Amino acid sequence: QLQLVESGGGSVQPGGSLSLSCAGSGLPLHRFMMGWFRQVPGKAREGVACIQTNGGTIYADSVNGRFTISRDDVRNMVYLQMNNLEPEDTAVYYCATTSASCERGGYWGQGTQVTVSS
Repeated sequence: QLQLVESGGGSVQPGGSLSLSCAGSGLPLHRFMMGWFRQVPGKAREGVACIQTNGGTIYADSVNGRFTISRDDVRNMVYLQMNNLEPEDTAVYYCATTSASCERGGYWGQGTQVTVSS
């Protein structure tokens, strides 16, 4: 079993930055394509970014150029650097394993809240 724990959420003003971390345990993350997803109550879950096992990345149009996903397979970590945050980025952010098409897979964490507000 793979356990995923997110950290780094918080509150920030528009235009600010936050860095999210996802720590994996139980299984090595290098086996998995990984992604970050977000969800607002009452809305569908949205895929934000994915990173392949070879480091290739995929981004949603809404965050492309502002967010950067990365991974450190030695530390069993996945990261999401979020810059120039907008109020529309407010959501609970989850890391998860993904399919090759960046759909959420079988393992995901509990999530971390990101709030962007002035």
